[in-house]
Amino acid sequence: MTSNDDQQEQPDLACDREAGVCAAPSLPNETAVAARENPGWELVYIGDPMCTWCWGMAPVVARLPDYCEQRGAAFSIVAGGLAPGGGYRWDERFKTFLRDEWVHVGKSTGQPFAFGLLERDHFNYDTEPACRAVVVARSMLAERDRNARILADFFAALQRRFFFDNLDPATLEFYRDPVAQVGLDFETFIKRFQGDEARQDVQRDFRLNRSWGVRGFPSFALLRGDAVDVIASGYVDLSALDERVRQSRLTSRA
Repeated sequence: MTSNDDQQEQPDLACDREAGVCAAPSLPNETAVAARENPGWELVYIGDPMCTWCWGMAPVVARLPDYCEQRGAAFSIVAGGLAPGGGYRWDERFKTFLRDEWVHVGKSTGQPFAFGLLERDHFNYDTEPACRAVVVARSMLAERDRNARILADFFAALQRRFFFDNLDPATLEFYRDPVAQVGLDFETFIKRFQGDEARQDVQRDFRLNRSWGVRGFPSFALLRGDAVDVIASGYVDLSALDERVRQSRLTSRA
């Protein structure tokens, strides 16, 4: 665990309560990534397991595989990268910010939070490991996971481990139960999770969503062919998201 003194001062995490969004930082050496092409249309959820508003969105996200399947569309998940590397000073100011955000999102969305994490003397708010876990699980589940249905469950399990169980995503044991819940082999998962390929793949996800213009989480993009339309950035209920999907599709046909 990185000590408080060893952590480098980073820009503050920023969350907009009215928009229901946590801001995404710029990445060092940020470069464009080739667009993913889809012959039909695809709804992409861009989120981070340690993003407070993404946890607030979890019940909506759980419904999206069915929503897309009923409309003959694909659904997928891209890891956001809210705070890759962490480095925020773990002091009372930062912990008060987190507590206030968690209380607000809990009241606004009904999602459960616990606050034991905020009693720790040291913690590095590094979201890269949890995002990397999403990318590894996505790869391992690919052949049997229609419309990211299982991956959405895995993503939500990581969120609950952090926000409600208050466990540390920097530890390997954090992933044991979520991996078991979706029927993956833990040893294989950990081997991939610790490998260089997974570290490169998650950075590719980060660069991909930035190249689409995503600057906050949760966000949603609609893909058709090589066209990308970021239709929402911030908390939306399913009816509002559906309306934005409809408007985007109408515009694309015009």
